[in-house]
Amino acid sequence: MELFNLDFVIRLVVAVVLGFALGLERELTNKYAGLRTHILVCLGACVFTLMSIYGFPTFALGDNVIIEQATGVRDTARIAAQIVTGIGFIGAGTVLRNGPIVIGLTTAATLWIAASIGMACGAGMYDIAVVSTILSVAVLTLIRVFERQFLPSGSKLVKRYKITVYCNYDDVKKIYDFIISKVDDMKDFTSKKLIENPNKAKIAVCFELNNKKTIDEIYDWLNNTTDADSVSLQELND
Repeated sequence: MELFNLDFVIRLVVAVVLGFALGLERELTNKYAGLRTHILVCLGACVFTLMSIYGFPTFALGDNVIIEQATGVRDTARIAAQIVTGIGFIGAGTVLRNGPIVIGLTTAATLWIAASIGMACGAGMYDIAVVSTILSVAVLTLIRVFERQFLPSGSKLVKRYKITVYCNYDDVKKIYDFIISKVDDMKDFTSKKLIENPNKAKIAVCFELNNKKTIDEIYDWLNNTTDADSVSLQELND
């Protein structure tokens, strides 16, 4: 038995590289599943595919001795088929719902395609793996540009934001009044006292906005006008 198969190693390395390329876009856009997740999904799918094809040879009984039978009669798709089902559980973990807001669908789809690219690497189908990665990255980047440039009246221009603020509890109403005066569609506003310090509060607010200038104004006001301990802004769009 060969202890070190260079071809298998190449397939694993290619899976890591392509998973990196796919996850980089998610990482740069600050999504929940980034580089490490996509690399591991792609690599894991590659390993399972290799095991499915080469890890379980068929055997036959001859002269009361079990001998390997090179007939090729085996279901090499059994393990690989489970990747398609299993990746759904990971993808579901990236889809979040906050009231009427659903985020993470695109990230779940990239994990799904990352698994398929890993399977292609495991099967040695480098052409499919590389072209699929290029097309996937192109869809994630170029389609976003297309939406912004050529769909000016589309709902995609309306972005969903979440702001988290740690501040004095006495400032909660002032912050609420300011934000509600700036946005037309506030989806959620919650505030709660911190257990370790009842004089402090954590505010989480979600809203939709299509004006970059307004979100900058809200962020600057929270940082410069209030005595907030910290302010974080997150764009919730896929």
